[in-house]
Amino acid sequence: MTNGFQDSRPRALSVSELNHQARHLLEASFLQVWVEGELSGFSRPSSGHWYFSLKDKKCQVRCAMFRGFNQRVRDIPKEGDQVRIRGKVTLYENRGDFQIIVEQIEPAGAGALQQAFEALKARLQQEGLFDMERKKPLPAVPRHIGVITSPTGAAIHDILTVLARRCPSIPVTLYPTAVQGKAATSDIVRAIETANAHGVADVLVIGRGGGSLEDLWCFNEEAVARAIAGSAIATVSAVGHEVDITIADFVADLRAPTPSAAAEKVSPDQTTWIRQLEEGELRLAGAAKRALTRLETALRHLSARLRDPRRELMEKAQRMDELDVRLGKAMRQRLERSETRASHLSGRLTLQSPSRRLKESHNNLDNLNERLSKAINQQLDRQNNRMEHLAQTLNVVSPLATLGRGYAIVQDRRGNIVREVGHLSPGDAVTARVSGGRIEAEVTSVSAETGSNNSPV
Repeated sequence: MTNGFQDSRPRALSVSELNHQARHLLEASFLQVWVEGELSGFSRPSSGHWYFSLKDKKCQVRCAMFRGFNQRVRDIPKEGDQVRIRGKVTLYENRGDFQIIVEQIEPAGAGALQQAFEALKARLQQEGLFDMERKKPLPAVPRHIGVITSPTGAAIHDILTVLARRCPSIPVTLYPTAVQGKAATSDIVRAIETANAHGVADVLVIGRGGGSLEDLWCFNEEAVARAIAGSAIATVSAVGHEVDITIADFVADLRAPTPSAAAEKVSPDQTTWIRQLEEGELRLAGAAKRALTRLETALRHLSARLRDPRRELMEKAQRMDELDVRLGKAMRQRLERSETRASHLSGRLTLQSPSRRLKESHNNLDNLNERLSKAINQQLDRQNNRMEHLAQTLNVVSPLATLGRGYAIVQDRRGNIVREVGHLSPGDAVTARVSGGRIEAEVTSVSAETGSNNSPV
């Protein structure tokens, strides 16, 4: 109101109001946009936020990417990079600056590469190159490992370090190749063909360390995929980090998340083999001891069944000899089997090293064999001595030994032994058995000795 009249001019907006309305208008009109351009004026203050501009030949736009979003970016962009961003158009009200709040940033070619990746993946999958039925099993114990990677990269160092720790005796052949750039595709294909023509490796590890999608792109090329699929040697894909997925991962017979993990998957652990050998030695010693105990028990049982007369003793002695032969044969067979088994395990361990462990195992086996042989011989000596003692004891109480001291056994005509003079009469025929033969005689008279219970006849 001036001089009592109402001011007819339109109300002027404050700068804050104008910027506020402009911001809401922009945000309502552009919910989300993708913009591609060259990165310029990149700044990373201590707050952790990123500030930069995107420009083309004519214009530029300011951008801000806050820490909550840029922490998910693996490769930090640099000045001059051609990038694609996804974000919201807004206005920074304090300065009236038109800008984009960036939520995602990637190299400019990443979108096209991703489309090419999905297209090739779908086509090869339809052809059956990813089917589990066509994948070859990896050898449980490879005789030779081939590695297709860069000779100067971190991947070959990681692979060799793991193999040296787990099973250093397995030979490794490196088929060097570029793993990045235009020449990498043909290099990798040529390395796979060379490894197959060489024919010494029975498993191939193909890969490299981590990188951007562009860095790993050679492993998404159709030529590389078909070379892997056509390999007669089992293949393990070991490209990048665990989150990196390439076409090679789908085509290979096995995918490992990292080169180190690939080395773990293709190599056995020598410590496990050494432990199994030691356990086998303990089982062998226990089995031999149990077998010897069983045979000793059987031998004692057979010895206890030995009885008179002399003929039965001889039969038992013959049986003992048979058991002795069978025992020796069984022990030799068991020792031969044990030696064969030990030789087999020794050969396998020789292939896998270490030589010192193998030598110690051989020495232990020789000691066990020597101790077992000594134990068997000592046991047989004890049984033979026991047999001789029993035979001598039996001879002492034998009737035949009594005859040798001048006594005779008298039998009547019916073959009954005459124990009393009253059993005979004059004229009876008798047979007297003495040492060395028989005497046929006739009784002329019978008389009882003084003090005998028999009455004179």
